[in-house]
Amino acid sequence: MNKKQIVAVFDFDGTITTKDALVPFFSFLKTPLVAYLLLASRLPWFAAFILGIVSRQKAKETALGAVLKGMSYPVLQQNGQAFAEGPLNDLVKPEAVQRLRWHQQQGHRCILISATLDIFLKPWAEKMRFDDLICSQLAFDPKGFATGKLYGLNCWGPEKVRHLLDLLGPKETFELYAYGDSRGDRELLELADHPFYRSPFP
Repeated sequence: MNKKQIVAVFDFDGTITTKDALVPFFSFLKTPLVAYLLLASRLPWFAAFILGIVSRQKAKETALGAVLKGMSYPVLQQNGQAFAEGPLNDLVKPEAVQRLRWHQQQGHRCILISATLDIFLKPWAEKMRFDDLICSQLAFDPKGFATGKLYGLNCWGPEKVRHLLDLLGPKETFELYAYGDSRGDRELLELADHPFYRSPFP
């Protein structure tokens, strides 16, 4: 009988970090004042999301469009790398890194799964030696400029589970540790054999 693969899946924003990383990334790109002014110009859309009038995806793409639309892939890639190597680390919880290292020492397959953007999450995940990354991806036009949209669906809620099973196959083939902190992790935590919610690092 084959032994099940053991997998550890970590949400990012609020689980590994102390807060959401997207707005700090916007501030890193544009300076805090410019970033907040750009976001403020889209306040009606954010209010509509809070009221349930527009979707989470539309609200997120509204923010992305306000700040990132028209920026080239090389510029965003360079800034994403710099953000991952510098300011992003100030948001990371040391106890989260310790738990990741424990799983790695046990030989578990470690996966980072997040609704945040690949443009800065990919270099950070590579540096931390995650085996796989599942996250939202920023879309670019044929000339390599950000459209302000996501490529595919926002990696949140049910999408996290869908992507995870696409990667790993049927749940019966692996044992799952899952770490999350919000409604966007509910389906992932329900799937897990060992769910950890909001106080995830024993």
